[in-house]
Amino acid sequence: MLRAMFGGGNRLLKHSRGTKKIQSPVFIALLILVIVALVFFFGNNGDRSSLMPDLDNQKWNSFDSLVRLDPSVELRNGTDLIWQIPDSDSPKGILFLAHGCSGRAANFWDKSPKCLHCVGLPEERLIVLHALARGFAVFAISSKGVCWSLGEERLIVRSMIRWWISEQKMEKLPVYAMGASSGGYFVSALAAEFHFRAIALMIAEGVFSHLDITKKYPATLFVHMPKDEKRSRKIEKYLVVMREKGIDVAEVKCVEFPLTPQFFANRIPGLSPNLSVKLFDVFQDKGFIDENGYMRDDGRVIPWKTAIEERNIFLPKKALVNHIQEEMNLAFAYHEMTSLQSQEILDWFESH
Repeated sequence: MLRAMFGGGNRLLKHSRGTKKIQSPVFIALLILVIVALVFFFGNNGDRSSLMPDLDNQKWNSFDSLVRLDPSVELRNGTDLIWQIPDSDSPKGILFLAHGCSGRAANFWDKSPKCLHCVGLPEERLIVLHALARGFAVFAISSKGVCWSLGEERLIVRSMIRWWISEQKMEKLPVYAMGASSGGYFVSALAAEFHFRAIALMIAEGVFSHLDITKKYPATLFVHMPKDEKRSRKIEKYLVVMREKGIDVAEVKCVEFPLTPQFFANRIPGLSPNLSVKLFDVFQDKGFIDENGYMRDDGRVIPWKTAIEERNIFLPKKALVNHIQEEMNLAFAYHEMTSLQSQEILDWFESH
């Protein structure tokens, strides 16, 4: 590769003694740059993404021309089972989604006549849209409690998954799973008993210290936020341990990014560009963001609701509070569900 890129370089160097003096330093500098680039791209073992997300091409309505949310809902074993199968006759796989603490299956789809209790949180709904657009059948189950438990509930969910797959006559399709936070711990435990082809654990290091895993354990992708240093250290440890056991593992790092005046309107359905600008101005005036637009703290601890009330800024829907909160947390990149790395996650699934 290097020979192909610089094959003409030696001929130029031999052209004259004068040009040799000029070209040699240039050639060496370019060679160093190429080597550094190659090391960065090919030597970063298992690190799938640590770059700034492309927010301009990931808006809440980016999939309007491809697919729309249209869920089916069923109450089974005292909990919600919500799913959607892509319009194509033959889905390429099945994706089970496990929410985090205080979440529920209804967070992944917009409110509609078919799902009156759905709330469509911005990141969750985009994860479903990404998956549907790529040809995956998607289903989610609500936990019985605030968070997932790892005892009997694991057995119940395993049974529900098998029942749903049988009902849909999809036994021949590969099954994947993604869980966030509490859902990530739950998926990591469930994967020791249910034959997922691959899993993604988001903002969760899993419960591997309590599992006796072998190389038969499914390929595992850790999607995490390095700002949470304690969790990152655990993930780095598990990456080594799992590779030693012969398990295919990798990581995706999710970094912080700055807010812009149009950020909330681009990410949240039903939030107008005008309101987005007002929110940004308040955040700027109150010092919630720095001079470059980066969040100074996690959105959960910033008194932003009081701040907008003082400015007589009122949200058209009460539900938008949770939507705005989620996007603030996402920008701070410490612990939040994220759809921004959906392509990398789905690539991981398809590669297995």
